[in-house]
Amino acid sequence: MRVLFIGGTGFISTAVSRLAVNEGIDLYLLNRGLRGATPDGARGLTADINRPEEVRAALRDLKFDAVVNWIAYTPEDIERDLSLFKGRVGQYVFISSAAAYQKPPAHYVITEETPLVNSFWDYARGKIACEERLQRAHAVEGFPATVVRPSHTYETNFPVAVGGGGTYTLAARMRKGLPIIVHGDGTSLWTLTHSEDFARGFLGLLGNAEAIGQAFHITSDEVQTWEQVYRTIAAALGVEANVLHVPSDFIARVVPRLAGTLQGDKKWSAVFDNAKIKRFVPGFRASIPFAEGIRRTVAWFEEDERRRRVDESLNDEMDLIVRSYAALAG
Repeated sequence: MRVLFIGGTGFISTAVSRLAVNEGIDLYLLNRGLRGATPDGARGLTADINRPEEVRAALRDLKFDAVVNWIAYTPEDIERDLSLFKGRVGQYVFISSAAAYQKPPAHYVITEETPLVNSFWDYARGKIACEERLQRAHAVEGFPATVVRPSHTYETNFPVAVGGGGTYTLAARMRKGLPIIVHGDGTSLWTLTHSEDFARGFLGLLGNAEAIGQAFHITSDEVQTWEQVYRTIAAALGVEANVLHVPSDFIARVVPRLAGTLQGDKKWSAVFDNAKIKRFVPGFRASIPFAEGIRRTVAWFEEDERRRRVDESLNDEMDLIVRSYAALAG
């Protein structure tokens, strides 16, 4: 099977690329060549997806059984891809987001039939608009679209709400005993999925004719509170977390850039029913518990000092939240 990934070097897609090559997929990665290396066994195509003529030159006369766009965010991106790939792809997979699901949720268990509506976050609304355009393209033009909605996924990143991401900032802060901010009271429910688990479910959809015209999320069945998430990270680091609970709305006022990701996603409980992906990909289940997965993440950072980068701007944000909340309380 010949597959093209647009992007393919991010937190999730790197693991998918690695597994795809291991499973014998003829994998091409199209990107600008600025981030990460093409995995051994994959073929790199260098072009800017936002320059269609550059992309056409890079693709030449290649046709693909599946094209996966990991970096589409607006309907304009979808229009560009429709123009590029009509007639040259057996399946087009759009990477949406579980943040697109209804916020606030009407029910804490999320299925693929949960409405897509999010008034809090531009990112989520952009993904919803992309899905709507692809639905029309499939219904009216027969474009072979499949939608996948990842939730909070991790491997070489610390999956938290404040101070995480792809740096060592949170871990360094925990090791120093500095306050770690947990939004709300830490009791809302959350789902974290290791990238390797996601990859196994995802690859089962590629080339699957029955998946065309369908939408899926692919997550772990393990559910934790946010308090447990932070405490488990601290345990993997061999320390105790110095937790400070701060209301989400207060955090969003102090650091406005966090408003979308908190109020439009992580403030609310998120528990996923994975019956659909298990039905379409028989035998799939997420098998890496968070306690094991986060130990792997810590080990990855510890393997190379260059990976343990501390982002002082994140530290500054957390310190600002701590000071502001202390001033309010005192």
